[in-house]
Amino acid sequence: MNGDREVLVAERPRGVFSRQLILGDNLDTEKITASYHAGVLTLRIPVAEKAKPRKIAIDLSSDDRRAIHA
Repeated sequence: MNGDREVLVAERPRGVFSRQLILGDNLDTEKITASYHAGVLTLRIPVAEKAKPRKIAIDLSSDDRRAIHA
């Protein structure tokens, strides 16, 4: 792992090569980028915003405050 990036597959075949990827719903397929440099194809597939962790505010009425114990 490099920072917030993770290498899932690393290959160096010779000749004609084809690879098909099945992408899950948690990826943003509209923002995929690809580059090819020095024989290396790099794909960048960002995680969709809907799949990222998020905070949800909880409203409490003044008469409903209680301690929450873990």
